[in-house]
Amino acid sequence: MPTSVKSSARKYNCAVEAALDVIGGKWKVLIICWLKEGVHRFGELRRRIPGVSERVLTQQLRELERDGIVHRKVYPEVPPKVEYSLTAWGETLRPVMVMLNDWGQKHMKRIEQR
Repeated sequence: MPTSVKSSARKYNCAVEAALDVIGGKWKVLIICWLKEGVHRFGELRRRIPGVSERVLTQQLRELERDGIVHRKVYPEVPPKVEYSLTAWGETLRPVMVMLNDWGQKHMKRIEQR
């Protein structure tokens, strides 16, 4: 099922599948990694995530917002100022991201030793 469909409508075979439905993919994890460091504007995220297109970044941010992970704050200015941050629910991913980071570092060392 495409990620554009609401996650709550989906039936999962495993809790890990439910988690990956929300944070899976190349860009969402990177977005969350940067937002766990603090509030970022769209342009900042785009610069910090090389290779992501504006269209895809917008789509991924919208999906994370829909799933309650990211908060989008729009300031009534011209031009519009928009900031992204983790929600309280998004903050619950912090220990998961730390564990993934630690595992990833060990895995990279393991690959280098081959």
